Amino acid sequence: MAEVTTNKTIAKNTVFLYIRMLFAMAVSLYTSRVILDVLGVDDYGLYQAVGGVVAMMSFLNSALSHGTSRFLTFELGTGNFDKLKRTFSSVMTVHFLLALFIVVVAETLGLWFVRHKLVIPADRMDAALIAYHFSILTTVIHIIQVPYNSSIIAHERMNVYAYVSIIDVVLKLAICYLLKIGGFDKLAFYAMLLCAVQTCVALIYRIYCVRRFSETRFKFSWDWSILKGVLSYSGWNLFANTALALVTQGASILLNMFFTSATVAAMSISNQVNAAAQQFVNSFRTAANPQIVKKLAVGDQAGSQRLLLVSTKFSFYLMLLLALPIFLVSEELLSIWLKEVPEYTNIFVRLTIVTCLFQVFDTSFYTALYAKGRIRENAMISPSILFILFPIVYVLYKLGFPPTCLSWGLMAAYAILGLIVKPLLIIKIADYRWRDILGVFVDCLKVAVVAVIVPFVLYRFSDRLFDNHIVRFLVLGFVSVLSVGISVWFLGLTPEWRRKAFSFAKGKLHLKH
Repeated sequence: MAEVTTNKTIAKNTVFLYIRMLFAMAVSLYTSRVILDVLGVDDYGLYQAVGGVVAMMSFLNSALSHGTSRFLTFELGTGNFDKLKRTFSSVMTVHFLLALFIVVVAETLGLWFVRHKLVIPADRMDAALIAYHFSILTTVIHIIQVPYNSSIIAHERMNVYAYVSIIDVVLKLAICYLLKIGGFDKLAFYAMLLCAVQTCVALIYRIYCVRRFSETRFKFSWDWSILKGVLSYSGWNLFANTALALVTQGASILLNMFFTSATVAAMSISNQVNAAAQQFVNSFRTAANPQIVKKLAVGDQAGSQRLLLVSTKFSFYLMLLLALPIFLVSEELLSIWLKEVPEYTNIFVRLTIVTCLFQVFDTSFYTALYAKGRIRENAMISPSILFILFPIVYVLYKLGFPPTCLSWGLMAAYAILGLIVKPLLIIKIADYRWRDILGVFVDCLKVAVVAVIVPFVLYRFSDRLFDNHIVRFLVLGFVSVLSVGISVWFLGLTPEWRRKAFSFAKGKLHLKH
């Protein structure tokens, strides 16, 4: 009965998170085009530059937020309410101190860098500085909000998370309107409005948490017995986050050194596709992860392992459902989304979307280490592979290799991480068995191989069959999704899961036997 309840909770939370994600993505695609049009290319780039200076300083927050979420979820799972309260107040104190540290650094070294190192036209310096200061304030509000967001996820109130996220994107739609009618400097006004939206969202989360979760009523606390574990965990995570920053930002730097700005733009577009694809799957993982941690916290190791392995397969199926149609219709998709498609964009997107399939295993198996609270080995090995990749690619570029060798290198790196490194780590650290992991790989491979046959045959002859690109786009997309769905149903689901799916559908549709 407990497992049935767990599955229902994950399913319900996944639905909430997917509603949130789809709405947010649709609005984001629209607002990005409008903001670019209203601000203009120069001011939009200027905002990204000054905001990027602050973002570079807040990488510590990414590492700390993972530790905060893990330890709050774990203590909630153990049922030790007193320790949960002390954990929340202690991590909240650390977030306040981190916010203060970033303000000091940003208003000294960061401000100097903006004034003297960034290329800013003299007549836009004042507006740029206003945008910079508002970016700092926005970042501070985000940092001190992390423990409240983590509490909502730990309590698995994904409906609240979804509703507030929808409010967030609606407010950002309002920004588009206000920018068009406002008579202020667009750059400064845009930064101010983003800060106002972040403040509003933070207040909603905070009020909800304080009213619903008594442990979130903050009292200054510095419990070193708790913080030692949180900071140690976050410290190891810091190295991994640095490597991820290198993957996203270092890639653009490498390309900028050897190729044109259009090539950099092509890579940037593929990164947006990667982010959207990861968000598509992470919405499901966000719903499943708290249960994996909580089961381990109460000593149900078998249940935790079973849930992780099953959720890994479903994460792969979801990614395949997205990856196959994008791979086949990427050219048409890009021409619909963008007015002008830079060279190499199509191949970058295709290589990125295949890489996403390997990243599923890397991310999913990491959850076992995250739940165990043992990420030291992963923090030393996984980022090192990504670090090694970049000098290799640098040499290849010096030898005249094409820009796509970076994408091929990232695909190889994540294949090694997802198929070899992470399985070895969870076997050693979290007591998983090779037999169970290989079972996941075999099921995913069977589904993938069968799913691609019909769509790829259709793609091969699509130019002869369809004169209209829109029709080709729709047919290939539909056939790809249908093929993945059928393959998952017959090869990816056990008879028990098919019975559960039938039972769920009948219950929702009020059908009778």
